Amino acid sequence: MTPLPTGPIPAFEGRQLPRPDEEVVDQGLGFDLGTLLSRRRLLAVLGLGAASAGLAACGAGSSAATGASSTTGATTASGEIPDETAGPYPGDGSNGPDVLERSGIVRSDIRSSFGGSSGTAEGVPMTLELVVRDLANGGVPFTGVAVYVWHCDRDGGYSMYSDGITDQNYLRGVQVAEADGRVRFTSIVPACYPGRWPHVHFEVYPDEGSITDAANAIATSQVALPKDLCDAVYATSGYESSVRTLAQVTLTNDGVFGDDGGASQLATVTGDVASGYTVTLPVGVDTTTAPSGGGTGAGPGGSRGGPPGRPS
Repeated sequence: MTPLPTGPIPAFEGRQLPRPDEEVVDQGLGFDLGTLLSRRRLLAVLGLGAASAGLAACGAGSSAATGASSTTGATTASGEIPDETAGPYPGDGSNGPDVLERSGIVRSDIRSSFGGSSGTAEGVPMTLELVVRDLANGGVPFTGVAVYVWHCDRDGGYSMYSDGITDQNYLRGVQVAEADGRVRFTSIVPACYPGRWPHVHFEVYPDEGSITDAANAIATSQVALPKDLCDAVYATSGYESSVRTLAQVTLTNDGVFGDDGGASQLATVTGDVASGYTVTLPVGVDTTTAPSGGGTGAGPGGSRGGPPGRPS
């Protein structure tokens, strides 16, 4: 009969080692998984994410800790949305034209111009949904914030700025977040113009009353559209030029999304060309940090597509 041990049994983090004569990293898969789970419980109590748990598990040297995988699309709004430039065509009064002072700007369908302008942007229908979270208050829905969105048309032009459409203000609008922090806009899929990945701009304001001054924005960022959506849409009539320009840019070499490949700004998508698409992105806003985005980047320019210098 094997004699019972007379001394204390070696342990790690309060758990007895099944192989007391070997190193912690050699205790077997079952022990490693137990370590991973116990650390995740601790991290959950501390408010840290699952990604941090995976990093912590690596400290145990376990092969089980390498099984984490990533998915393409929008992340949860557990982190603050990256601050980005507003680009040269904001229409918020920061560089000339100001659509936010006009009656009628608070609207859900932004495909047509308003207030004396009658143009309509044609293209594949797109519903844009942004779900805003208040990170300074534990990530609760940011009810009541006003979100201003704008983007180019299917030719790559921006209303109020680009040649031939300076008298239009379509593809611009404001919505106030509902109780769940959600704003929803009916629009069209924008083009891909030279130098930029297909995107939508947005600014978040504390409330509807503060939108008349761009300096009041508490967040300025951009939504990146997934490639499969772009490929499908750009194969349709009216988007021919976007096929060539999309082939010349990637999320990793884009001047805005390239620092992380748009990891926290890449939208999730449902739908198809025939019925239209729904594009959704969680937007975490932290009012305890100073906004570093906004600004027009380069001069406004007057041609369709990206501005002189760095496109935005």
